Formats: sequence, C-alpha cells, structure tokens
Amino acid sequence: MARSAGPRKCPEIFRFTIACAVFSAANIAQSEPLNLSGGVTSRFTDNAARTSSNETSDTETRANLALTHRTDPGKCESRTAAELGYGVWHDETFDPRNYVALDFDGDCEIARGLSWEASDNLRDVTQNARASDTQDNRTRKNVFSTGPVYSLMLGQLDQLTFSAKYQNTEYSEPEDPDSDRYIGTASWNHIFSQTLSGGLQFRTNRAELDTGAEIDTDVATVVFSKSWQATSLSGSVGVSEIESRFGGNTQKNDGVVWNFSLDREINPVTQAYIRGSRELTDQTSDFDIRFGEVVFNLREVSAVEVTALSAGFVRQFSDASTIDVGVFGNRSHYFRTDEVEEAVGFAVNYNRTISTLLTLQTRARYRHRSFDSDNIDSDTYSADIGLTYELTQALDVSSRVGHTTRDSDSGFGEYQENWVSLALNYQFF
Repeated sequence: MARSAGPRKCPEIFRFTIACAVFSAANIAQSEPLNLSGGVTSRFTDNAARTSSNETSDTETRANLALTHRTDPGKCESRTAAELGYGVWHDETFDPRNYVALDFDGDCEIARGLSWEASDNLRDVTQNARASDTQDNRTRKNVFSTGPVYSLMLGQLDQLTFSAKYQNTEYSEPEDPDSDRYIGTASWNHIFSQTLSGGLQFRTNRAELDTGAEIDTDVATVVFSKSWQATSLSGSVGVSEIESRFGGNTQKNDGVVWNFSLDREINPVTQAYIRGSRELTDQTSDFDIRFGEVVFNLREVSAVEVTALSAGFVRQFSDASTIDVGVFGNRSHYFRTDEVEEAVGFAVNYNRTISTLLTLQTRARYRHRSFDSDNIDSDTYSADIGLTYELTQALDVSSRVGHTTRDSDSGFGEYQENWVSLALNYQFF
C-alpha cells in the first residue's frame, strides 16, 4: 500500500501564507468584495497508484475552498487567489492529504517613489518527472519574496528603478533543497514614443541552499516594450554568468538570456499569444512556477540553463462556445552533470453552453518527455469530457469522465487510467 512521505517542513510556508493573508485583509474595508466558493468532489479511478500492473481501484473524496480577492487602487494594493482542500482515499491507497495553492502579490507606498512589495506562490510540483504523477511523487513548493522598490523620474522621459529583495524557497519534503536568495536590481528606462520604450537592466542574485551549495548569478540585459493597435510586445535580451560552489568545487558558466511576451488581438473574438524565456538559474528559483510546464530535476543541486516557450489562441464562437489551444516546449540543461531534459506538447480545451443551465467542457492533452542521461522517452495522452448543471444561482453540480495513457521506452512509469468524478460547488459570495 502506497503511503505519503515522512515529516513535512511546513511551518515557514504557513507563516508566509498567513502574512500574505494579513497584508490582503488590511485592505478589505475599501476593496472589492471577496469571491469565496466551496465544494465536494468524489473521483473514482481504476488505477489509483498509476502502475503498469496490479492496478488498484479507489475513490478520493475532497472538500475544497477557493478564494479570489483584489483590493481597490490605493496606497496599498494586493491580489490574492487561494485554494485549500482536504482529500481522503476510501480504501487508503494514499494517506489523507491537505491541498494548498496560493498566488499573492501586494505593494504598499511608503513615500513618494518608494514602495514595499511582497509576493507568495505556493504549488504542488513533481519530484521525479520520470515516474508517474501520483501523490507520493509530489512536493509542495513555496516561494516567498519581499523588499523595497525605489523609482526616480529624470524628467518626463527617463526613469531609474532600484530594488532589493529577499526570497525564500521551501519544499515540504525534507530531501528537496531549500534556499535563501538575495536579489538586487538597477534599471534605466526611456520613453522613445507613446508606443515604444526601452532601457538597460542589471541584476545580481545570491542564492544559499540548505545543502551547502552557493549559486551566484549576474545578468545584464536590454529591455524593450512596443505596442501597436492590436499587438503588444515586451521583453529583454542580454548576457548572464552563473557561478556555483559546492563541496569545495567551483563551476562557472555563461550564456545569452532572453524573455519576451507577445499578445495580439486577431479579431474581436480571437486573441493569440507567444511567451518565451531563457535563464541561468537553479532548482529553487520560481521559474517553474512562472512556466508551469517546466519540471525541475530535484535530484540535481546545480546551476541549470532552462528555456521555455509557449503559444496559443483563444476563440469565442457565435454559439457561445470557446476553444483554447496551446502548445509548449521546454529544455533544462544541468551544468554539473551535463544532463539535458526536454518536453513538448499541446493542450486543447473546448467549452460550450448547451442551455442557460447546462455547459459542456472537453479537454485533450499530449506531452512528450526525453531524458538524454537515461536515453528514455515518454509520451502521455489524456482526455476528458464533462457537464455542469446550474441547480441554483449559487449551486451547481458537475460530472466528468476521462482517460490517461503514459508510454515509456523503459517501461518505468507506464500506466493506463480511467476515471470518473462527481462534484458539488457552492458560490458563497
């Protein structure tokens, strides 16, 4: 019988989460109303442990609460999206588990040009991408950062910005690396026209991992932002040097780094986007949170060059249906071992309002992973379809049925799963 891993390192995570909640709550009196919903979901699967043989059926029942909140503009502003759940497996395939996700960022103006920022991002992430994605193969990652930002206008067209931030990363499983990070940034931006701006940015990053490793990163980039009538483009390009020290050994690497974001309104009912980034970083950074398809190899404690690309479009049709299509690709190169891990894939979501009370949702997804150190490739296919019926203005019921297949060259991590779920959801306010 599978069981979840041992003791969890959660005290700091919850202190950070509580601090974010207090920051947000301080503004509720003059803010937009909270959106709070809750529900219960039961999900039956014919392969709970996602194994290639000796499959075990089980049902997980999970209670959930979800909250979103955004303060009105003012000296202090914050944005919060949080989910909290508790799940129990009826036949005890896994131990009961808390589910938590949080996205928070806020800032307070201290004086003219000077503000203090704070953010917290909490996710469940995969520990080993080679293995099946089960409860025992996930760890909770929390990235908290805070610090001052000072902006100075030099006339009407030029702006200098300086920031200093402390960032803490914690994983819930004791074998995964935590870190303390100190980040300093200086930038200059010039407005060339109403639609074009650009400048220079310099950043230094000092990370101290609890494994004893130290990783220093310096980055110099040219930044830009351009907008047209229906298109906007922003990003940066430059050079970066990363130095990692561990066990008396020092390794230096450098390379070209960049990031960009392109958004275009093709027509009033179709929007498209392209995102991309390349950074020299380490596994305790927030790169995998910003680009959710990236899965870091947590067995490595070294510098990594990570590249991520994604593109897609959203279209709304005259029959009130919408389609969301996205493709993605990412590559991680671990310098110490020279390992390379890659992933490509796509996802398609289609929603249609059948009547004023009934909605259809369908999803399909494919992902290919390759690991050159083991010469292993894996392919994962998944699809599901569901209906949501609005019982009252605040209460709805939904049901879904789905299938997942994962194939692998080595046979490790292969499985097939069929599942069905039933959920009740209530919108409190």
